[in-house]
Amino acid sequence: MTALTLRSRRFRVEREADWRRLEALLAKGEGGRTAGLSVDELIALPLLYRAAVSSLSVARAISLDAALIAYLEGLVTRAYFFVYGTRARLRERLVRFFRIDWPAAIRALWRETAVSAAILTIAALAGYLLVSRDADWYGAIMPGEMTQGRDPTATTAFLKSVLYDAHQQKGLSVFATYLFTHNAQIAILAFALGFAFCLPTALLVAQNGLGLGALTALYASRGLLPQLSGWLFIHGVTELLATILAGAAGFRIGWTVMFPGPRARLDALAAAARTAGAAMAGVVVMLIIAGVLEGVGRQLILDDVARWTIGAMSLVLWLAYFYGPRPAPAR
Repeated sequence: MTALTLRSRRFRVEREADWRRLEALLAKGEGGRTAGLSVDELIALPLLYRAAVSSLSVARAISLDAALIAYLEGLVTRAYFFVYGTRARLRERLVRFFRIDWPAAIRALWRETAVSAAILTIAALAGYLLVSRDADWYGAIMPGEMTQGRDPTATTAFLKSVLYDAHQQKGLSVFATYLFTHNAQIAILAFALGFAFCLPTALLVAQNGLGLGALTALYASRGLLPQLSGWLFIHGVTELLATILAGAAGFRIGWTVMFPGPRARLDALAAAARTAGAAMAGVVVMLIIAGVLEGVGRQLILDDVARWTIGAMSLVLWLAYFYGPRPAPAR
């Protein structure tokens, strides 16, 4: 027993200074106070942690006293979670997502975004031309629940009143919820069904484009195109951009399924899902903003110039946010 005690004491004396330093640094840095650690202390932490792990391994191998082993086990456990565990708080994660992760994901999807935007534009032009030449196409393109009486049989006065009449303000919150739910379903489906070789994604994006073109053709036939553009522009910039980006995320998944490249298909899909998933998380935020603008803003803001101004500002802000220059993230 005396020999074991002496060996344990000698072992502690040789290494205890490092253990105490590690313990002090953990106490200083735990509880979200890592900013209080200097650069030298941050560099020393993993070195001291590995030294403590080595000490624990030796202590177990030569069967030192149980109290010392228990102390080292507790110290190593604390150090492991501090060095390797995630310590970012919710606010820090959100700040990083909006400052770095989301814009970076959108920029990484620029090819898919261009394809999605092209499909939407071509479909909108097709819907406009079809309805302009034959009004019967309107009913085939636009589902009944979306028209709300806005169809070729409606009078010009009614179509114009829809753009400016705010008598339904009491039901704006319900209307906004419905619109957000509908648009969110389209966007999420465009993303979720991308794995099916991109085809459902392309169809859903085209469906939105056809509806936009058909509605534009209807109002243009009554001489109300400038008024409609303001009514659509105030929310449409955000909503259509969200749809385009959701389609881009779906295309990234579908393209990876078909052409995984040199990596294994599962590994390639995992990488694609990280980028597409970050983009879709941001798309949900955009849809919430679009729902508020669509269900509230355009019903309360009745001046065309104000509507165009808000739409133009939102376009500039989104493009600057996603594609504008930004400082490199700190490592």
